[in-house]
Amino acid sequence: MKKKQDTLITTAGRDPDKNYGFVNPPVYHASTIVAPTLEEFRERRTRRWELDVFTYGRQGSPTHQSLEVATAELLGGDRAVCMSSGLAAINAAMLAYLEAGDHVLMVDTVYGPTRNFCNNFLGRFNVSTTYYDPTIGEGIRDLIQDNTKIIYTESPGSLTFELQDIKAIAQEAHKRDCVVIIDDTWSSGGYFKPFDHGVDVSVLAATKYIVGHSDVMMGIITTTNEHWQRVRQSASDLGANSGPDDVYLALRGLRTIGVRMRQHHVSGLKLATWLERRPEVDRVLHPGLPTHPQHDIWKRDFSGACGLFGIVLKPVNEEAIASMLDGLKLYGMGASWGGFESLILLTNPAATRTVAKEKWENDGPTLRIHVGLEDIDDLIADLEEGFKRLNAKR
Repeated sequence: MKKKQDTLITTAGRDPDKNYGFVNPPVYHASTIVAPTLEEFRERRTRRWELDVFTYGRQGSPTHQSLEVATAELLGGDRAVCMSSGLAAINAAMLAYLEAGDHVLMVDTVYGPTRNFCNNFLGRFNVSTTYYDPTIGEGIRDLIQDNTKIIYTESPGSLTFELQDIKAIAQEAHKRDCVVIIDDTWSSGGYFKPFDHGVDVSVLAATKYIVGHSDVMMGIITTTNEHWQRVRQSASDLGANSGPDDVYLALRGLRTIGVRMRQHHVSGLKLATWLERRPEVDRVLHPGLPTHPQHDIWKRDFSGACGLFGIVLKPVNEEAIASMLDGLKLYGMGASWGGFESLILLTNPAATRTVAKEKWENDGPTLRIHVGLEDIDDLIADLEEGFKRLNAKR
């Protein structure tokens, strides 16, 4: 029987029969894992990336495996590995394929720290990066060089939420033997299935929606079988493994991601629609709105939306913005997102753009909003009071 998503979320990675009937797996704390014989010790090492084979604490435990199996099933991949943060997952996935002299095609709307990794770290080792327009689609073929190893995607894009035609990009990439990596944190396996669109490797910050409670840092890399050995070795070589207690919390969060994401979806769209009608707002950057430039891609490739989107305000001075934000009661100002609480943050897309820098330099202030699990009417009322403060300071 092919399980529907909510059933998959609650059953994947669980095997009570292995755990004396306990519904959840135990938390294994371990550094040393002993073998009864020299022969078995050696055999385990040769099979160390297989399921149910454990050799050393840094290589994972049955607790890790439960989350990894569940995530791979949810995303539609074959294998997965937990890392200490989303950025650690990104770095390990990219380093699995790169060496000096290689070239990366990186979407211009990528998460800022990923851009820093390319410019500051990879650049020191003679790996070059070209940033491309997120809406390029099959036109990516014209940018692929003989030494291009990775085409990196993120859809929707960080801060500005452009959607990419992942399938078209993957088709062109594979014609030239390039590996397609996606940062799938926005969907987190809920509303977009990366491997159905030709992706080879998915990375995501489980810190966000999988954990769901703003109390754990974690990344997860998911791959097809073809790419597993290479990616898993890279993750091991970097040594940025996640601890078993964090893994357990992430696994517990995963079990409710379905119901949480539905609430984020409904509340996010309701708030985005309300904001479109506000006179202070120039435009709303939400792929689920019909006014979004790539809304057709969203309808084709996604089955829903999370609670993260952006708005561009009409020109206003910073004192007015500060007055608006400082008085909010239900929205915190902080990095990250994906938890139960709502957040709002003043952003500067132009600072992390190469291809479309001028577009964002000439715009009004941009805010990133994460709609949490509070009552949507309360969230709207809080922003309404905020706009009153903004207008009073114009």
